[in-house]
Amino acid sequence: MKRWLSHRTNMLTPEIIKNIRRVELKTRRMAADFFTGHYRSVFKGMGMEFDEVRQYVAGDDIRSIDWNVTARMGEPFIKKFVEERQLTIMFLLDLSRSCSFATVNRLKRDLAAELCAVLALSANKNNDKVGLIAFTDKVEKLIPPAKGLKHILRVVRESLYYEPTGKGTDIAAAIEYLNKITHRKAVVFIVSDFHAKNYEKALAVANKRHDVIAVTLTDPIELEMPNAGMITLEDAESGETLLVDTSNKKLRKEYSDNALKIFNQRKRMFRTCNIDHIDINTDVHYLKTLIKFFKMREWKLGHY
Repeated sequence: MKRWLSHRTNMLTPEIIKNIRRVELKTRRMAADFFTGHYRSVFKGMGMEFDEVRQYVAGDDIRSIDWNVTARMGEPFIKKFVEERQLTIMFLLDLSRSCSFATVNRLKRDLAAELCAVLALSANKNNDKVGLIAFTDKVEKLIPPAKGLKHILRVVRESLYYEPTGKGTDIAAAIEYLNKITHRKAVVFIVSDFHAKNYEKALAVANKRHDVIAVTLTDPIELEMPNAGMITLEDAESGETLLVDTSNKKLRKEYSDNALKIFNQRKRMFRTCNIDHIDINTDVHYLKTLIKFFKMREWKLGHY
């Protein structure tokens, strides 16, 4: 089986600069045309910060009563909160070998970088901070949260061209690192193909502290094996190879059944952890999928 593995460089050649600008222009239009307004309604107001205490008046929510101040003053006082004026958006970006793979016209990693660019530009228009944690089987790169177009373009550049040293995927390690460096609540997009194990507990813990959204990247061949005769399958992360006769109808069905089982197990796990997720396929444009996600989030917020 032909696997397209990327060859990247950290040098800013004219071709790389041109590609970064192309991604910026493409995603900036999308951010301006649609996502900025939806972004504001979905994520603004998610965080509240303490402002002051004031005397209780009829009609106030009794759950807001500050019992310590009330006991000290001898009359009821409530805590007053205001909407946080600035959010922090963090991308946990999977750069493992399995994300530098494609059987269609684009690598999962290139698609991930474009998705991050759309969301980062929307955040920038709302004056929010954006940061990046790139990971494989270890944390590879940290870009601390900051604002401004120049900073956003750095995030895009590193998403596209940073050369990792690891091959595998350790989502739990990336989440634990996030919790160490991020002390305030953040909106966290984990962008990965989720070919990893033992990250469920870390995911659930992080979502109690942050607003975590899982963005899953899938290539068509990961869901359905083509009928292509004898082919060699290679695990991008371990390097193990296996000769397979794909003309075997029973084998192809077992492959697709197992892929569906994994997909449904992951979906149930996200639901158990109360994690919103976005499923992105590399052979389908992500615009409609993102629009559907934003509308779902708006509906959920409107029904809380």
